[in-house]
Amino acid sequence: MPMKKDNIVTINVGKKGITEGLINEINTVLEKRGIVKVRMLKNFRTIGELEGKDKKQLAKEIAEKVNGKLVDFRGFVLTFKRC
Repeated sequence: MPMKKDNIVTINVGKKGITEGLINEINTVLEKRGIVKVRMLKNFRTIGELEGKDKKQLAKEIAEKVNGKLVDFRGFVLTFKRC
């Protein structure tokens, strides 16, 4: 059964970056809902660029830390599904 757009929770990654709290929040939403969108805000992308990382590297870094599978990557929005 396809998910309605209203049921998908979006979590923003900002200037604090990838913290343990952020990863825990993503994993919690994945357990409850089965799908989550993660939006990389401009502040986060700027910090990543200063560290020499592009958006693909930042996406890979987040994907390695969550208990889910990266199923979609459009622009600066990542979509994860529960494994």
